[in-house]
Order: sequence, then C-alpha cells, then structure tokens
Amino acid sequence: MTKIPSAARRGVTHSIHGHDRPDDYHWLKTQGKQDAEVLGYLKAENEHLAAVMGPHRDLQEEIYKELLSHVQEQDDAPPVPEGEWAYFTRTEEGQAHALYLRRHRETGREEVLLDLNKLKVDEGLENVWVYATSASPDGRYWAYLLDTTGQEIMELRVLDTQTGSLAEPPLKEVGAWTLFWNADGTQLFYATDDATQRTDRIWRHTLGQPQDKDELLYQEDDATFRAGASLAENRETVLLGSYANMAQEWYALDARDEHARPELILPRQRGTEVPELTDGGDHWLLLTNAGGASEFKLMRLPKRAGATLADAAEVLPYDENRYLTGFHLFKNHLLLSGREGGFTRLWMLPRTPGGYGAARRVDFPEASYTVRIGPNHEYDVMTARIVYTSLTQPVQHLDLDLNTLHTTLVKDTPVPNYDAAKYVAEQVWATAEDGEKIPVSLVRRQNTLLPAPTLLYGYGSYGASMEPAFAMSRLPLLDRGWVWAIAHIRGGSELGRRWYDAGRLKHKMNTFTDFIAAGEHLKAAGISSELVAMGRSAGGLLMGSVINLRPDLWKAAFVGVPFVDVLSTMLDDTIPLTTGEYDEWGNPNDPEAYATMREYSPYDNLREAKYPHLFVSTGLNDPRVAYWEPAKYVARLRTLQHPGSGTLTLKTNMGAGHFASSGRYDALNETAEEYAFALAALQDRLT
Repeated sequence: MTKIPSAARRGVTHSIHGHDRPDDYHWLKTQGKQDAEVLGYLKAENEHLAAVMGPHRDLQEEIYKELLSHVQEQDDAPPVPEGEWAYFTRTEEGQAHALYLRRHRETGREEVLLDLNKLKVDEGLENVWVYATSASPDGRYWAYLLDTTGQEIMELRVLDTQTGSLAEPPLKEVGAWTLFWNADGTQLFYATDDATQRTDRIWRHTLGQPQDKDELLYQEDDATFRAGASLAENRETVLLGSYANMAQEWYALDARDEHARPELILPRQRGTEVPELTDGGDHWLLLTNAGGASEFKLMRLPKRAGATLADAAEVLPYDENRYLTGFHLFKNHLLLSGREGGFTRLWMLPRTPGGYGAARRVDFPEASYTVRIGPNHEYDVMTARIVYTSLTQPVQHLDLDLNTLHTTLVKDTPVPNYDAAKYVAEQVWATAEDGEKIPVSLVRRQNTLLPAPTLLYGYGSYGASMEPAFAMSRLPLLDRGWVWAIAHIRGGSELGRRWYDAGRLKHKMNTFTDFIAAGEHLKAAGISSELVAMGRSAGGLLMGSVINLRPDLWKAAFVGVPFVDVLSTMLDDTIPLTTGEYDEWGNPNDPEAYATMREYSPYDNLREAKYPHLFVSTGLNDPRVAYWEPAKYVARLRTLQHPGSGTLTLKTNMGAGHFASSGRYDALNETAEEYAFALAALQDRLT
C-alpha cells in the first residue's frame, strides 16, 4: 500500500449572493506555485503516482515500444509553397523535436531554419514550443514565436537567412498567435497580452528598430474581448480588431503602406457575429449570423464608407441544415468549409466578374470522414491544400484542383505496422434525458469481441467538434481488444450551431448528461463491458461533472488539465481567460449564472461516494487552467472517497503548461503511462 498524500486543511469560506462556499484548500491557489508548501504537496503527489505505477512500469515500457513502432521517426511534413521556397518540418530518428526547413522550388536546395533540438541544448531549456512562423515576402527573413516555459508568453525571433543569425534581438513578452509581415517585408505585426494574458494590443514593428519604438495600432480595453490581427489572402490588407464569443469588431489597414492606420469596417454588436472576414477586392467577404441566420450565411459587403450588414448581399443561399465555419479566398476561387449531416464538408465557389458562381461540394468515398482547409500561402493558384482523415485512415495531405475538384495525394502520413483493413469504424446514437439523439463514433479491430472495454472520450465546449479522425496513439488499446468511442455531445458543433448553443450557459448540464447517456447506451447495446472516460481542459470539467453525477458508471477516468474549480476561477477576473469566458459559462457575479455554475462545478459538488480510479494531470506553468484547480480537486476528493474507491493520483508536469511535454518521445511515454494505468485499473491492480 502506497503512502497517500495529504494536503493541509485551512478553512476559508467564500460568500456571494447569500451563499457560503467552504474551501479548505484555497491556500493552494493563494500561496502560489513558487511556495515551498505548495511545491511540497505537488511533489508528494508525483511521488505517490510513481509508487502506484511502479509495478506497472514494464507494461508502460511495452506500450511505449508499441507506440514507437507506429512512428515514422525520420519523416518530412509536406512542404507548403510560398514564393521561391517551400517550407516544411522534419523529424529525425532519436531527436525529440522538429527541424524547420525550406526547399528552393527550382533548385531543390534545402536550408535548415531552426533546429529545436540544438536550441534546447544550447540554451539549456527543459521544453520548447513554436507557436507560429512567418517568412518575409522575399524569403530573406523568417520569424517565429518561441515559448520555453509552457506559460504561452513568447519571444519573437527573426532569422536572417543570408547570415544564419538572428537579424535583431528577440522581442519579449509577445502574445502566442499573431505573426505576419507587411507587403515589402520591412515590418512585422504582433500582439501582446495584459496582466491576465488577455491579448489586448496589436503592434507594428519595423525590422531593426528597438521594441520600445514599436507602433501601437490597436488596443482593446473591454475585458470581455481579445484583440487579434491577420493578413488577408491577397497580402494587401491587414485585418485586425477584437473578438468575443458572441461578437466581433473589424478594422483594416493597407499592408503596402508602412504608415497606414486601422479604419473601422464593422463595429461590434452583441449577439451579431462576424467570425470570418477577408478582402475580396471591391468588397469584404464575410460569415455572419445577422438576421437570425443561426447556422451562418456567406455575405459580401461593399467597400464604401458607412456600409453596414444591412448593405451586405448574400453570396450563397442560406440553408439551416448547413453550418458554415470558415473559408479561404484565392484569386479565382473561394473554398468554403462547414458541416452537413454531422460531418465536415468543403464547397468550392468560382469567382466571376459579377461575384461568385454556384457552390459545388467536394465529395469523398468514405461515409464518415474529417476534412479541413490546410495551409495555403499563395493567392494566384489553381490548387488548394486540404487535409483528410477518418477513424481508420491516417492523415492525408491532398492538393485539390479548384476547377475539377479532383484531388492529388501530396503525402500519406506513414504509420508503420498498421493495416487499416484490420479495423472498423461505425456510428451509433444514444438517447439523452430530453430525448435528443447523441451521435457516438466508434473504432475497434474487426476481430474484437463485444462487449469490450471501452475508452469514451469527450469535450463538449466552445463549439469545438471532436472529429472522427485517425489517431495512431489509440492502437495499443485497440490491439488489446478495446473499443475507442467519441461522444459528440452538446456544447460542441458536430450537429451545427444549435448543438453548441444547447450546451453552454444555462444549458450546460446537457453536456454532462449527454456524455452519461452515451456511456449508458454503449453498455446497454452490448458494445461496452467496462467504461473508462477521458477528457482534457474543458473536457476535464466534463470528467469531473460526470464522475460526480455517476461515479458508478466508470471503471476509471482520465481528468486532464481540468477546469474543475469553476466558481473560483470565474469569480476571479485577475487570472487568464476569465472575462472572455462569460459568453461560454456565464458571469457568476450574476446570481442566476452563479446558481447554474454551482450546480455542476466539479470541485463544489464533490461528495462522499465510492469513486472510480482517477488519473488527474496538470502542468505547473499552465496559464489556461491553473495547477491549483486539479490540486484542490484531488486534495478534497481524498477526504471524501468511500472505502472501496479506486486509486486517486495527481500528476504535475513541473516544467510544462497546458500542452504537457514538448518532446515527442516524452509525449509517447505519457500516453503509455496513462494506458498502463487504464489496463491495471481494469483488473483492479492499482494500489
């Protein structure tokens, strides 16, 4: 029997709206991640996990080797053309991190732009992540955003490809996603965050100029909005502004003018969304829900002063059964993405002298698949890079002929020791409490006898859809006779925007009861013998809630970087994400919203019960879901477990953030550890 960690209990009571909320472990938040007592508790939990897993390390190593056997260690990603060069990444055998390269499109000459393995050693770093890259139009400079802590606070570095050295000192404390050049490659656009890591400012940086001389282009002072910027496909226009879950505001400036200032295109209007907008030449092309178009419509807005959405013309007839999600504009074609019948779809519209022609759907041979628009960095071309996969088909990178809609294979992701014919995918439907039908995607080996142990995965927030896509990492479980299931629960967008709206704010409980319904159906239908649940981040909230509601349904659960202390987080507007999340969860300063969130917040609804085996994980530097949420959750749960409960573990990655370890071999080993835990849990061999 391993020694069970115990966190000190210090009674604190939070009071709001006439309600008292006791919290014995609030100190894990307030004392901070550098505090010796906090670190001591987290390390004790890591030691407990090591002791629990000690007898299963051989199994973990076996699974790790299986995972590695499915990895093409030496491999190139498909090059993406841009100007004279094509840019790509390479992995090399034995190296944990990617190399960034480019290949001259005429001569075939290759250049290494960045070797993350060497950088990690040279700078003595534990982890390294690259969030964005951007090549200058002439190819002379190559910029990238580098995170070395997992906190998602970047350095912006610019490589001079002629010298092989940095062109200037790195820009510090840069935001994670915004990075692109102006038209002549003399200026870079980037973002910075406020104290809560909300992106609030957009900057223009002139190459060679000190960072303190950079020009502030836009500042967002509303704490419920985030600033952002991008470059239109024609590379002539910078699009920038602010984004909230349910509203956007758009500005534009000329990317060819070094001194241009942003000009307003569309002001924000709560409830009216314009999530996508680009420069169509004499018009702005956009998606909007204006006029009650809940599944969004494609519109063109004339480029004239004072034009509003009332002046916009429909490009494609609105269809409530077709949910539009994005597009990419080329000189002569428009590629549109969306969902239809529960699956991702692509449509092509030719550009005509009068605007746009009729939409044609891009069809594929499989009934169930996932397709998306890939990286496309050239405007005047007749092909588009797209990405295709299914539950049994590894990712394919395809070039789509925009005239014929025929596809050409660019690269089939190699998966050694994998035979797709040995596996079968299907979809079943569970019935929710309110009668709604919930789709569940399944994959297993052809020869798996049912009922079988099943890993049920879910997310169900932010409108994010969990697609029926291939994952090599599932194979060790599938090859041991497991079923892998994905519950397409409300809160995602699998069945359109209505699916998302039915799983947020006051309807959030649907997300959790849908997942339970999926699990119950798999058992009742004779598909599943035992259920292991898995979710990360907002999916970790899902795990915490369904474990509280039905602890008896699950043999084990993986609660990854989980948003489990919902009220504490959403009542603290000084920490990352909070204010921008009100449209998703509600603002608990409102009594009605508070009551809804109190109903499902996992930490606040823990009770005395017999709980399943639980593997809870976090990263010490996580800016999205702070370490203290899962730490408090585990500390409280340890005091409430009835005799006969499963083994409870907490793993803290002391050098990473929300996305765990950056090295691919470390990631494989973490997966192997989780699967070893699941297999041991199935046989009640955890102590």
